[in-house]
Amino acid sequence: MTRPETSHLFYQTGQRRPVLDQARGVYMWDVDGKRYLDGSSGAMVCNIGHSNPRILDAMRKQMEKSTFGYRLHFETEPAEQLAARTAALAPEGLDKVFFVSGGSEAVESAIKLARQHALAIGEAGRYKVISRDPSYHGCTLGALALTGYAPLTEPFDPMMRPMPKIPAPRAYLDGLDPEDEATGHHYADLLEEKILNEGPDTVLAFIVELVGGASTGALVPPKGYMTRIREICSRHGVLLIHDEVMTGGGRTGRFFAADHWDVAPDILVISKGFAAGYSPLGAMVAHRDIVARVLDAGGFLHGFTYAGNPLACAAGLAVLDEIEREHLCTNAASTGALLKGELTGLMNRYGIIGDVRGEGLLLAFELVEDRAGMTPLPRELNAFSLLVDIAYENGLIIYSRRTRGGYSGDHFLIAPPMISTPDHVAEIVDGLDKSLRQLVDRFSQQRARVG
Repeated sequence: MTRPETSHLFYQTGQRRPVLDQARGVYMWDVDGKRYLDGSSGAMVCNIGHSNPRILDAMRKQMEKSTFGYRLHFETEPAEQLAARTAALAPEGLDKVFFVSGGSEAVESAIKLARQHALAIGEAGRYKVISRDPSYHGCTLGALALTGYAPLTEPFDPMMRPMPKIPAPRAYLDGLDPEDEATGHHYADLLEEKILNEGPDTVLAFIVELVGGASTGALVPPKGYMTRIREICSRHGVLLIHDEVMTGGGRTGRFFAADHWDVAPDILVISKGFAAGYSPLGAMVAHRDIVARVLDAGGFLHGFTYAGNPLACAAGLAVLDEIEREHLCTNAASTGALLKGELTGLMNRYGIIGDVRGEGLLLAFELVEDRAGMTPLPRELNAFSLLVDIAYENGLIIYSRRTRGGYSGDHFLIAPPMISTPDHVAEIVDGLDKSLRQLVDRFSQQRARVG
């Protein structure tokens, strides 16, 4: 296929990209034969790599049996099996699973379950869901109301009920030590302050990404933060929702990122790496007591047509098999540590890199004008898009966002598939080194012309 002159598709911008021909493992090829290393697993989705033959075989076998079974008409074997295995991986007590097709749907499901639980226990005054700023929890209006990323939310503000926010724990910007428990407690206590200011009887839940995604660029919570958050939520009867859409599935080195801190939520959501791009799939996993109260009160008033789709669940089961068979959580931890060390090496060579952070194979680096003051690069340089384009031309795919609320700052997520090897790490670092050198040269030329 050659690329048509006019595309009838539209997405976020009018930018065109080459036509994809095929993808295998960590690599993708366009129709002209150019190869790209998928250094971001798409949008942090393709955790086990592309075109895995065992996943494709499992999906073919399910397609020969059934491709759809409506959840109110039939139970299906793949959905039941995947729910049981997901519950076994989740924290104790979280053993009720509601399948969806993506992360936004999973977040919508979680806040609707939380609200119906409040009604079921006679706490109808609770409706506020506190989140962090910046944050990203999805693009539907309910999930967007929880999102702290102004370029995505402001156009729709009149259509949404505003939800309270607290600052994300960006210790690296505030000059605080993330290894000091006092730092973690400082940021966590902002939640308690917000609950008290809003009125505890009005606060329904707090939703948090365990390791930050696109909005904060692989932000890892300071020491003591998640434990204190759990204590505060329990003290005020506020449900704790873990957004593991990006982290769930092993990317951080544990199947759920919560396992790093041994903190259990009341509800968690997962998608992206759950079926690793082989089929649209996500899930809300809730504590059995919450679900029991909602069902006893008349049932969960919510649903999606493709919830529990047998083909998607068959893909999810095969992905779980692959993660366990190939020890991919362990590989994400070890290969991630190697990659993080190499990114730190790049920071030592390029003063434009102000911070390297992340866990496992969910990593990021941030570009700055001044490392000492963490001053962002001038907004008009558009470094967040320019470096992505340069790397793309060099055959490396990375993912970027604006760090400071969406309007300034530049961070880049480096999150290759969990099958990545040290050789792939070397290739990623070489591509980044070349691309950063070109970016710095371009900025130097621009400033020379202005000067």
